[in-house]
Amino acid sequence: MFDKLLAILGDQLHLPVEGLTPETTLADAELDSLALVELSLILEKSLGFEIPEDSLTGVSTLGDVVGLMENAGTRA
Repeated sequence: MFDKLLAILGDQLHLPVEGLTPETTLADAELDSLALVELSLILEKSLGFEIPEDSLTGVSTLGDVVGLMENAGTRA
């Protein structure tokens, strides 16, 4: 699931993904509030499940985002 997140960050949000790890903070990954809104929409469209923006703003690392993706995927 982390690889899917990296692909989305790089291919669709055009962010640099080299060196990113699950422990990377959202700020260090250059995910500001606008990018989080875009990420929420992309996840819903490409993966078929919704992760509310407020859930994304409540996490601090890319690993946390992956956890949200995994949880949303099991509910879908």
